[in-house]
Amino acid sequence: MTTQRLGLIMHGVTGRMGMNQHLIRSIVAIRKQGGVVLSNGDKVMPDPILIGRNAEKIEALAKAHDIARWGTNLEEALANKDDSVFFDAGTTQMRPTLLAQAIRAGKHVYCEKPIATNLNEAVEICRLAQSSGLKHGAVQDKLFLPGLRKLDMLRRSGFFGRMLAVRIEFGYWVFEGDLQPIQRPSWNYRKEDGGGMILDMMCHWRYVLDNLFGEVKSVSCLGATHIPKRWDESGKPYEATADDAAYATLELKGHNGEPVIAQVNSSWVTRVKRDDLVTFHVDGTHGSAVATLTECRSQSRVNTPRPVWNPDQKQTMDFADQWQEVPDTQAYDNGFKVQWEQFIRHVAEDAPYRYTLPEGAKGVQLVENALQSWKERRWVDVSPLPV
Repeated sequence: MTTQRLGLIMHGVTGRMGMNQHLIRSIVAIRKQGGVVLSNGDKVMPDPILIGRNAEKIEALAKAHDIARWGTNLEEALANKDDSVFFDAGTTQMRPTLLAQAIRAGKHVYCEKPIATNLNEAVEICRLAQSSGLKHGAVQDKLFLPGLRKLDMLRRSGFFGRMLAVRIEFGYWVFEGDLQPIQRPSWNYRKEDGGGMILDMMCHWRYVLDNLFGEVKSVSCLGATHIPKRWDESGKPYEATADDAAYATLELKGHNGEPVIAQVNSSWVTRVKRDDLVTFHVDGTHGSAVATLTECRSQSRVNTPRPVWNPDQKQTMDFADQWQEVPDTQAYDNGFKVQWEQFIRHVAEDAPYRYTLPEGAKGVQLVENALQSWKERRWVDVSPLPV
């Protein structure tokens, strides 16, 4: 048994997602566990170099997590032949350029979503990656959530029978910044800076729907900027130019060929009265299930109660108590870390890997289709992606 080094250039990891999920809970955690085990028993140990614009911030982050290498010169890092993988969690607007730069330098690439702010750039970077012969991947973390993995197990077991419909409810109240400090970056609410609910979340919903419930065939979407004025990190007011909520209906082609209807509400201006910040409710002929980030509850056909509609009497049924919990039958590791381990195996031993840049481009495609639907106030068909 041997341990091989994998040089990893990590860009954009001083931000919330890059630092917490990708650096600390994925790469640092992998290093602490002794690396990633390959099929032959060998191990791969990631050796990251952190790259960013703020030298002081990058150095402090590296030292806090026992990472020996850091810097501010991306070109110099890409020129190092001992580092073979480039990862980006920086701004979406810069991502296609950075990925192209890394691919031309001969690096395998892995990145956060969206992989671009528009479909043309997304398709171009996919074609460049495919023609290079290098490995490439896009983060699709929600597929690795414990709740969705349990939901997928129900689907694969045939629990739902013929799947009928999916309802996704996502969101919470993001403070405007005048009374309480903001908890999301202000650029999220400026379209010119790459912000917007549709751009941020439709990429997620594309891979969730495609993989778990059925291929997306068409979409009808209404976006909204409910809060037109917000306050930034310094307390300065600004105009919110990006959508802060989206209400979509989608037609899917289910895994058995039958149609499935999906309703997806995404909002940063809603107050939570549900089991989690996101819930996935699936109805089928033989059963239904509701998943959160970590849990899943089901109700089969034979256990479905008979509620009575009586507006003159207070409801006596406890509907929440009528669902059975799907138990934890295994340990569920951090979803970002699980996908990182899969990508590292893909690079190190050519293990199968499906979450490639073209899969990421599908998310950008749905973003554009949803924005077109909103603008033209109509259904828009989702065409096969030309990559």
